Amino acid sequence: MPAFSNKCINYIPIIFCVLLAACSSVPKLESGAVAPIVELPEDREELGLLSAYNDPWEGFNRRMYYFNAKADEYVLLPIVDRYKQITPDIVETGLSNFFNNLGEISTFINSLLQFKFSVAGETFGRFTLNSTLGLAGLIDVATPIGFAEQNEDFGQTLGFWGVGSGPYLVLPLLGPSSLRDATGLVFDALADQQSMDVLGMKSDEELYLSLVNSIDARARLPFRYYASGSAFEYEYLKLLYKKYREIQVAR
Repeated sequence: MPAFSNKCINYIPIIFCVLLAACSSVPKLESGAVAPIVELPEDREELGLLSAYNDPWEGFNRRMYYFNAKADEYVLLPIVDRYKQITPDIVETGLSNFFNNLGEISTFINSLLQFKFSVAGETFGRFTLNSTLGLAGLIDVATPIGFAEQNEDFGQTLGFWGVGSGPYLVLPLLGPSSLRDATGLVFDALADQQSMDVLGMKSDEELYLSLVNSIDARARLPFRYYASGSAFEYEYLKLLYKKYREIQVAR
């Protein structure tokens, strides 16, 4: 736990600078960009379903969305491309399985907190099988025999206990979230940290593992900013995220 606290303290200045830069920057069109054909209505009520969710921090969120798009284009995706070039497919798959297996611990805890005992049992079965027969999770032997991967996080747990999602929030690098889900990320991060502590790694090894995990997660995510070509991409993504989280909490 102290190692995790020290890391958080080291990252505070970096995160603070990122937030300042994102808040102070104003999105501009690229020199060769084509203006949207569809004009945005003056009255946001005319957006209908796209304006169904309150977005009181929209100014900040849109700037952060733009910042994330540029960080993705110039930093994250080039790293991901290089990672995929130098990493054999079998190694890449093994790393993905390993990180997914570590994530089962957080899912197991949150399943118990939501009284989803069948989900907790299936998750425990997956973790046990993959950690033993699957060589510490490098091989996913649980899915082929019928143990489906589950997904429960502390944001869902808070929603289960009646905590509202709160305002929509676009996080630096992490993307769409909400005040409740951003709070839940802290708990899940602590659970993941405890999982890595069990492996007996040093602080620098844990940091390296976390970095590889982040690269692997982005490599597995097919989303690309501004690839939709829609003038309403920000609104669409917000709508999809909010609806998706509502379904996750309700199930």
